[in-house]
Formats: sequence, C-alpha cells, structure tokens
Amino acid sequence: MPPNADISRLRQRIPSTTGTVSAADVDADPATQSVRSIKGLKGTEVAIDGVIYDIADFVHPGGEVVKFFGGNDVTVQYKMIHPHHTAKHLEKMKAVGKVNDYKPEYKFDTEFEREIKAEVFKIVRRGREFGTTGFFFRAFVYISLFFFLQYTFATSTNLNSTQGILLAIAFGVSGATIGLNVQHDANHGAASKKPWVNDLLGFGADLIGGCKWSWLAQHWTHHAYTNHADKDPDSFSSEPVFNFNDYPIGHPKRRWYHRFQGVYFLAILSMYWLSMIFNPQIIDLRHAGAAYVGIQMENDFIVKRRKYAIMMRAMYLFLNIYCPFANNGFNLSTFGIIMLMGVAESLTLSVLFSLSHNFENSDRNPTEAFLNTGEPVCWFKSQVETSSTYGGAIAGYLTGGLNFQVEHHLFPRMSSAWYPYIAPTVREVCKKHGVKYAYYPWIWQNLFSTVSYMHKAGTGANWELNPLSGRA
Repeated sequence: MPPNADISRLRQRIPSTTGTVSAADVDADPATQSVRSIKGLKGTEVAIDGVIYDIADFVHPGGEVVKFFGGNDVTVQYKMIHPHHTAKHLEKMKAVGKVNDYKPEYKFDTEFEREIKAEVFKIVRRGREFGTTGFFFRAFVYISLFFFLQYTFATSTNLNSTQGILLAIAFGVSGATIGLNVQHDANHGAASKKPWVNDLLGFGADLIGGCKWSWLAQHWTHHAYTNHADKDPDSFSSEPVFNFNDYPIGHPKRRWYHRFQGVYFLAILSMYWLSMIFNPQIIDLRHAGAAYVGIQMENDFIVKRRKYAIMMRAMYLFLNIYCPFANNGFNLSTFGIIMLMGVAESLTLSVLFSLSHNFENSDRNPTEAFLNTGEPVCWFKSQVETSSTYGGAIAGYLTGGLNFQVEHHLFPRMSSAWYPYIAPTVREVCKKHGVKYAYYPWIWQNLFSTVSYMHKAGTGANWELNPLSGRA
C-alpha cells in the first residue's frame, strides 16, 4: 500500500506575504494573525483545518462554484471532494488568519482511508474518474427524452385522456431520470473535468422543478455529515411529519402519529414535488436545512444568482402548470394530470433517496465516539456504515449510480459510471477492516428494510427492552 501523499513531505507549507512558511509556524506569520470565530468569516473566505483562506481572487480548477461556500468552514467538504489532497494544494490559496472555535468531529488519513483509496485508484486512475462515453450516451438519451416529453406535456390539448395519463407518468419519471442521471453527477463536479460542462448539466435540477444552488447547499452538507442528527439536513428535513432519525423514547421530537409512519411515509414522499416547486427558499437561496446547521449563504456568489434561480422557477411553473391549464381548461381533471406528473417524479426520486441511509442497522449516530470521548471518528468509515448499496450495473444505469450509495459517499466526485467497477474492491477492503457494508442484491430487499426501519424508528421499538435478555 502506498504511503499517504503527504508523509514524505518534510514541511507542510501555506502561503504568506513573503513566500511560503511551515503550517506549524502559522502563528509567527503576520499574514495569519487574524483570529476569528467561524461565524466571523467573510463571504470571500473559507476555513480548512482551522486556517482561514481568502478565495476572492482564487482561480479554482473546478470552476467558480468553490465561491458558493464562502463564509463557511469547509474542512470536511474540501477533503471529501479532493481524494488526492496534500498540503501542497492549499498553498494555492492565500492564508489570512485562523479560527478559534474549530473542533473536528471527523478525522482523515486513517489506515482504512489510505487502503481503500490505494485499491480503488488502481482501478480508476487519477484524471479518469469523470464521465465515460457510456455515461454521456445515457445522459444524451435521458435529456433528449425529457425535452421531447416536456414539449409534448406543455403543448398537448389532450391531457384529459388515457393518453394524457400515460404522458404525465412518463414525463414525471423522465424528470426523475434527469435528477438521478444528469444533474447529480454534474453538481458533484463528476460528469466532466471541464467546469462549464458540469455547470450546464447541473441546471437539470432547475428543469425538473428544483434549484441547482439550493441543491448544492443541502446535498453537499448531507454528504459531509451523513446521518448526523444535528448536521445532516436530510436526517431531519421531514420533521415533524415523520422521523428519519431514531430518537430515544420520550424525545421531544417524537409524536404519537409517528407510530404509523411506516405506513404513511411513502404517501408523504409522493408530495415531494409540490414542496419543491413552491418552496419560498428560491427567493433568497437560503436552504432552511443547511442554514439550520450553520451554513452561511449570504456571500456575493449566491446573492448574484438569486434572480436567475427565480427566473428559471418561473419558467418551470409556466411550462408545467400554466400551459397545461391554458391548453386543457382550468378544471379538476387537468389539475389531476399535473399532480399525477408530480407524484410520478416524486416517488421515483424520493423513494430511491430514502433507501440510501434509512435501513435496518444503519449507523444513526456516526459521531457517538466523538461525543463520548472527544476523539474524532474516521469519516470514511462513517460514510460506509451510514449508507447502503443494492443491485448492480443495470440498476446503476437507471438510477445514476445512486444504488451504489456506499461507493458514492466514499468518492462523491467520481462519476457514477465507475461505481460498478469499484464496488467489489470496496467490499473487500471494508471486510478486511471490519467496517460494516450493507448490500442488498435486489431493490425490494432494501425497500423492505427501509419500511421496517421507519416503522421501528416511529414506534421506538429499537429502544424497548428485550424481555428475555434485559438488553435493548
């Protein structure tokens, strides 16, 4: 196994006004004497490992999207999308200070991380982790089908018919394939090494009623803190309607009706489309879940893009709500067709999302050791034990690789096209290190496990004592 890329370096260097200095001597550098809290970061600054960097004039190889995160500590986000990271990379940015309240919950460069990277990178060489020819062919097919169905849905005068019902379902599912297979890879920076390609394809989120920039705020935070009850927006986004988190019995976030959530949560997920297209957060691009966990979204990069987000949402509503009504009459039948399209998109997207991290024996408290001992936990291990994988390559082609959630969370900036190839190796390394890898050969097995988990999380069954053993 090759050593970590930084081990052979005698000094880790960061930039200063006079050249480069050792990271250990940062206190002696006049350029880094500014000491602030994380909340005191400016919109053109980010913090990594406690050091503040000014990115106002930084030309990032991955494009301007890096400025989206200005004003935040991005230690975990930075390391999760830079698997080949060394301290040398940080020399490209200007260090201007330190934060005094940085306390890491996760640790990197563990033995498990080093080995899984070494083995996976034997399969996917550096610089080749982006979309393959097959990926772009599938993307072309999904995009072409979507635009055809979008035009047909917006212009049809025969929606109130059996043909209209079939069209609504097909268009809804087609929209979901854009979310799964196109915008997802692109907004992870994984579709292409060319930033403009990722930027363009990333607007697929807006084509289906979402928002690229809100998605970035929510989804990248989710990836950094998967199943973290206080920091993963996905873990509490459904509250108080139902709980993904398995709270202890008597917890204030439990409700009496959660005892039935195993029955009704799928019905609620069918309304995901409605909550997406009429979400008022499109106005200021302040994603509520990301804001709740402390992500700042007031930097110039975000502010300048608010008007574009509103324009794209207005266009979506015009094409998919106004046009069907205008062409087919303002009546309940047309309303039902529009809703059917939304339900088809909702269930295709949200059911697949819910399988990923909510299943029996998933780790619902990945930072428990940190809370008990103050010792950071291995981020790579936590990603494996909070995620599941089901099926194989064919399921991957249909879901944009989201069936390979373990692999995706370990390597979020690798195109989904590669996940079927690295999955066997990932499982072997996990087994060697005693890391729990959840795999379901068929999607229905993962779904059954998810429904069972949701029922037990709602009833508190996992917290009840076993009468035969006296143990929980």
